[in-house]
Amino acid sequence: MAMMPKRIKFRKSQKGRVRPRASRGNTVAYGEFGLQSLGSGHLTARQIEAGRVTASHFLHREGRVYIRVFPHKPVSRKPLETRMGKGKGETDHYAAIVHEGTVLYEIGGVPEDVARRALALVAHKMPFRCRFVTRRHAV
Repeated sequence: MAMMPKRIKFRKSQKGRVRPRASRGNTVAYGEFGLQSLGSGHLTARQIEAGRVTASHFLHREGRVYIRVFPHKPVSRKPLETRMGKGKGETDHYAAIVHEGTVLYEIGGVPEDVARRALALVAHKMPFRCRFVTRRHAV
């Protein structure tokens, strides 16, 4: 089942623009290793779920996978072969707004080489370039 909000205040939202840099959610917070986006845009609920399934399948139920993004934004779409006008289309799917530098997934409880391979597989499912990052421990 794809991720979506339990309830929302407004059924449809405007498209908007994605600002370039992430000021929040840009460091590894829960796990030891993370996947950070190098681009910005929308990440659909299906893409998020595909990444989760890939990581958990590769890890064989070892460690823990954290998803750091949630699809809050409703994306509407008009049916095919519909004439112009007649209002905005119905909600087709939900998407997460991802800024450059946002940490998308985190993995904890596994060695670095395993986490690196798992997140490399997840990065192939993402619509923008990503990189592997590690937690910065306080000294």
